[in-house]
Amino acid sequence: MLKKSGLWIITLMILASMILSACGGAPAEEPAAPAEEAPAEEAPAEEAPAEEPAEDGSCAGTILADGENRVYELADYEAMAGCTMTFSGNPDMADLNAQITNNPELPAVEERVPAEPMVVAPYEAIGQYGGTFHALSNATESGTSDFLAVRHVNLVRFGDDYVSFEPNVAKSWEWNDDFTEITFSLRAGHKWSDGAPFTTADVEFWLNDIVLNPEVYENTPGWVTFGEAQMGIEVIDETTFKFTFDAPTPGILSFFATSYIQPFQPKHFFDAKIAGGMTIAEVADGYYGNSDWTDTPSLLLGGSADDVIPTLESHILVEETTEGRRLVANPYYFAVDTAGNQLPYINEQSELYVPEAEVRNLKITNGEVSYKVQAIGIEDFTLYKEHEADGNYTVDLGAGVGLTIFYGFNLTHPDEGLREIFNDLRFRQAMSLAINRDEIVELIYLGQASPVQATPADPNTVNFVTEAQKTAFIDYDVDAANVLLDEMGLVDVDGDGFRDRLDGSNLTLDLQFSNQGGPAAMHELVNSYWAAVGVASNVKEVSSDEYRERANANLADVLTWKFDGTSGVTIIANDEMLVPPFGEPFNPGVAYLWAEWVESDGASGVEPPADALELYDLSAKFQQHPLGSAENSAVGAQIVDIHVDNMWKIGIAGDIKAPIIHHNTLGNWGPYTIVSYDYYRPYPMIPAQWYFTE
Repeated sequence: MLKKSGLWIITLMILASMILSACGGAPAEEPAAPAEEAPAEEAPAEEAPAEEPAEDGSCAGTILADGENRVYELADYEAMAGCTMTFSGNPDMADLNAQITNNPELPAVEERVPAEPMVVAPYEAIGQYGGTFHALSNATESGTSDFLAVRHVNLVRFGDDYVSFEPNVAKSWEWNDDFTEITFSLRAGHKWSDGAPFTTADVEFWLNDIVLNPEVYENTPGWVTFGEAQMGIEVIDETTFKFTFDAPTPGILSFFATSYIQPFQPKHFFDAKIAGGMTIAEVADGYYGNSDWTDTPSLLLGGSADDVIPTLESHILVEETTEGRRLVANPYYFAVDTAGNQLPYINEQSELYVPEAEVRNLKITNGEVSYKVQAIGIEDFTLYKEHEADGNYTVDLGAGVGLTIFYGFNLTHPDEGLREIFNDLRFRQAMSLAINRDEIVELIYLGQASPVQATPADPNTVNFVTEAQKTAFIDYDVDAANVLLDEMGLVDVDGDGFRDRLDGSNLTLDLQFSNQGGPAAMHELVNSYWAAVGVASNVKEVSSDEYRERANANLADVLTWKFDGTSGVTIIANDEMLVPPFGEPFNPGVAYLWAEWVESDGASGVEPPADALELYDLSAKFQQHPLGSAENSAVGAQIVDIHVDNMWKIGIAGDIKAPIIHHNTLGNWGPYTIVSYDYYRPYPMIPAQWYFTE
């Protein structure tokens, strides 16, 4: 029984009623209503055709959904459908299993699926096995999360209403009364991809032996500390465990439903390596690089891996080169369809690294890509639309969450002269007023967006961001910008038409950006707007890795990326965008030395201003109350006030529409309406049910 009472989840997704109808865009769906005591109900999804159980009483041939649920526990499904399920497997699985390094000979499918599998009711039809899913990424760690999410699993997931939680690796959960304990039940008989049992020991090992082990992580990662609360674990039996917290942590389900971080690791794999002479830190570093980013556990670039880490995901790595990766279906995947066929349907996944945007677009329009949402933008929508028929794909527009591009100035820059300028609020206000957002909306977003200021909570996912906060300093006002810059004493000393520093030396900003973080044309426009008020900048495109390396080392002048990590379901459990440095390694922040000062108790770094320090207490309080509750919203409003008043990040446009591309041969596609890293791309759609119709 899933005890959800009291976990208030608000997702006020503002989806446009019509999207580029003149271009053939599909109308957006109505948003789900805010959920209080229990998740809000949507109109029932269109049901798949139901057939009667087979004459022998088995579920073979049955496709049954009750109009609300897409996943079931086996016993519940059999009772509802009036049938007894027998299991069938992919006829190619023995060959696929043989490609997985060190995997044993393949047992029968009945021995591979759990005793309590997750039953998935397909969107359209029982799929067919086979085929290769073709993915396109910018590089090994760039533009790849939309592909990672295709095979992703976690304890729970959001349903395709983006409101309700649904089972995944965990079959059920139950809260205590004050959100300090949550008890999860795993699936009996669940196995890792090498056939070894998956149990609560693997969850306990992840937390106690890896995450909280100072030999592995010198500092406890922020994703197991939630404000004043740190996660602990109590194992009850092989399939039941309890996460405990020092303070109420109602957002932990949202965290697991949206994060790439998986709270389990294969203990038996680590044990074998340690028995062979490695330390746990060496295993963690060698196979993960101390990262839970799920595309890192690969050792070689140049052929089949000598060792691969067992997974619970739908597919597992078998080959990696400098040009891409290849994965095959997990023989022990824990889900079946309503006829008892083990998922996933698709045999292989092939990921190709293409750093050049023009080449990526060529491959998309040629129909060489099965699915794509990341590192593409509405600026290319017309191009994608023109080639739909030629490439045999469909491009739709979805409502973007966390897609607002921001600009931020390095508040703890090592150059003291730049630091002084960047820390003057008048500079940040002036640079915001200098931007012509209306022109950007028309030229870059084809009119499918609205000017908006940056807020640390996406306005469409919470109920406490005001119109005044969204519109603060967004009017295009060159005269007001010039007045502020003049007041600062930034004047043109050498007569070259551009303002100089306070000491009279040259002031030219390095505006480095990555295609993944925003369109190049926007940065060129912003460069011209800032030049119009006398602030020079050099615009340069770099790879995502280069951008992140420089920014995380506190060397960037200007930070710019999509403002993800700001949806309500993210910030209720993750304060990275709320407190210094106001970022994370994949989306770097603007105040690293402030964060260092706090983490070192003042021993190093730069002391933050009082407003920034206050955010630590406020974010802790924010995360101790259910999202959407009166207490949570009141604190959230204070947090947004502080951010907007200080304008640590400058926003450009919100309510952004973003392309969603899928090949027309991809079946069971589903109601893909939200484009968001914060909801982990297609994870709510259960891509393991996708299949190729031809």
